[in-house]
Amino acid sequence: MAVPNWSPVLPGDLPTDHADVPARQLDRENAALRELVTVYRYLSGLALQDADLAGVVRLISDRTSATVAVLTQLMDVLTAAAPGVSAEKATADVREHLIHPRLGQVLRASRLSQRALRLPKVGGMPAIIVAPVMVGDEVPSYLVTIDPAENLFGEDMSLLVTEHAATICGVILGRERVVAAAARRVRDDLVEGLLLGRGRDNADASRWAAHLGYDPARDHNVVAIAFELPPSPSGSGGASPAAPHPGDGAAQRQRIWESIEHFIATRAPEAIVSARESEVVVVTTTPEGPGSAMDARQLAAACLARLAELFPAAKVVIGIGGTCRDPAEIARSYAQAQRTTQTLRRLGPKARSGSVSAFSDLGILRLLLQVPDLAELRSFAADVLGKLSMHEHEHKSEYLTTLACYFRENNSPQRASRILHVHPNTVAYRVKRIEEITGLRLDNYSDRLIAQVALEILDSLGDEP
Repeated sequence: MAVPNWSPVLPGDLPTDHADVPARQLDRENAALRELVTVYRYLSGLALQDADLAGVVRLISDRTSATVAVLTQLMDVLTAAAPGVSAEKATADVREHLIHPRLGQVLRASRLSQRALRLPKVGGMPAIIVAPVMVGDEVPSYLVTIDPAENLFGEDMSLLVTEHAATICGVILGRERVVAAAARRVRDDLVEGLLLGRGRDNADASRWAAHLGYDPARDHNVVAIAFELPPSPSGSGGASPAAPHPGDGAAQRQRIWESIEHFIATRAPEAIVSARESEVVVVTTTPEGPGSAMDARQLAAACLARLAELFPAAKVVIGIGGTCRDPAEIARSYAQAQRTTQTLRRLGPKARSGSVSAFSDLGILRLLLQVPDLAELRSFAADVLGKLSMHEHEHKSEYLTTLACYFRENNSPQRASRILHVHPNTVAYRVKRIEEITGLRLDNYSDRLIAQVALEILDSLGDEP
């Protein structure tokens, strides 16, 4: 802590002839010293107790007759106090003073120098003292004293009081972070147990879910928000990435986690959220009626749009598991949500970065994409419909489109013709030509199933001409 260059005049230091030191000045300095010691003692006592930031702010406001507040880096007011007014009124007064044209510069200078600074009174603007609140090497907030009384504390002592109070605020914030981190670890462990089905029996799952605020009387869905960050740029000549990049990736993941958690907290406050390595898992309730909260699909789509705005370089896919009600079913819904995100990722460009899909949407893909090598699926589709694809390329015959529509309309030429805007006889002719080209008999169950599966592969893997 920087100590201003001043020294009090003590009685033993007075010259024999002390006519040059008025008695009133000496009394004022001694009174200020006694008050400074008293404030320090009170502040140190708050640090040893379970005091919060509001308690520190109230103490400094009472002892200095000034408006005192704690501001975040974004200049939001965490807490404020002023003589003779409510905390709400004090907060409103502080917000009015935040328009000071040089306050932002002083906050930055205070953070960089890690010491208290004073913005003098100019015109209609009051004097302001700013002290950084340090938590380790980080400055998460500032303690601000507005228009401190000059009749008791001089400029130097006002700086000392504000700076020491900021130190106590740092101790309190650090303690709150430790407690919050411990609580978060316990909470994450409970969520992890539910997601992975680690409970010994259903009673364990029910007990863990109750601690998390899960309501077994309502339907829920598990939403898995999976994301990938772009690779860090390499150094010149193919060297390994520069040293800051790994840290930047970790910081980026942290920002994505926090952004998702904040978004879900504002849109679905009842949801249970847990951040994992490269995904955020949300257990959200199903709306009970029209006009209520967003359902899982709407929440996922809104979250995806927000992430696209904040982190356009991140590749995000979102999977939604099936409905669950009993806490023991959460693990099943989570497994389905994970399989959905894995499927979307395997689909590659066809799925596109920024996809939302429910497990129930996957259909036969739930089975097809269990094949480890996608080349095997493409080979199967090529064996069945390869000749038809080549004919499509060469003659623009629209046979694949006709075949897909024919299957979707349960082999009805009439219904398919209405969708394709052609005559039913045209559909019948095309189906006959498809049989001739492929060697399949579409009135045979096995051949028809093979053709449908091959079409599904072409459509899903993006190989459709």
